[in-house]
Amino acid sequence: MQPDVAHRRRLTADLVTERGFVRVVELSESFGVTPVTARGDLDALERAGVVRRVHGGAVPSGAGAAEPRPDREPSFEEALAASVVPKQLIGERAAALVRSGQSVILDVGTTTLQVARALRARDDLDDVTIFTNGLSIALELEPEIPRFTVVVTGGTLRPRQHSLVHPLAGSVLDEVHVDLAVIGCNGVDPRLGVTNANLPEASVKSLMLRRAARVVVVADASKLGEVHLGRIAPVDAFDALVTDAAAPAVLLGELRDAGLEVVVARPAERP
Repeated sequence: MQPDVAHRRRLTADLVTERGFVRVVELSESFGVTPVTARGDLDALERAGVVRRVHGGAVPSGAGAAEPRPDREPSFEEALAASVVPKQLIGERAAALVRSGQSVILDVGTTTLQVARALRARDDLDDVTIFTNGLSIALELEPEIPRFTVVVTGGTLRPRQHSLVHPLAGSVLDEVHVDLAVIGCNGVDPRLGVTNANLPEASVKSLMLRRAARVVVVADASKLGEVHLGRIAPVDAFDALVTDAAAPAVLLGELRDAGLEVVVARPAERP
């Protein structure tokens, strides 16, 4: 006999907590219900703050962000106030990949802003050329001139993220090939790839990816398993993901299986 709805949802919540990530298909098979019913249970648990829905299933509400996905793209300032410590850790870990004399593309975003701040803090770096389409990042790096050379891409200003997008965003990027690109995003999914909420920004990110010898995507745990409108590239187009310790182990395993190196930034690694 199937458990009643309330009991089934309690058991579902227990499974998500115990395993860290549970798929809709697993719940459907375990409880003998349709996938539609299983999704409805997860949606109800998310509204109650018990789980967080991700592509294909759910993770505990504390895994990454406790809030459900907003109805609209958050502004740069709103995103800057979220997951501050994880983004700082990710920024420091990604900045550690840069060497003196290298050229770097630094994408727009609040996590990449933390990369810029971590680069500024590294007094061992010199003669680094940084290309960016983020006005906030360019202003952050300005005090380090001439230690850093800062090149702002062309393009149309998008106020919500203070980013430069098409047309003309590729006018600089088309002419360069850099050592490293650090790309931000709104979602990283093992099957559907790395995505962004805004199509013009996704297009520029795809171009950045093609202009670098090595490409790293930076994303805090709340973005893992998420899928958004604009596809940047499949996960195996990136050389590595830098994320934080709240990322569900199951999702990290699936990303590794999909061909992506995963680097977890932990508090103990901070200088």
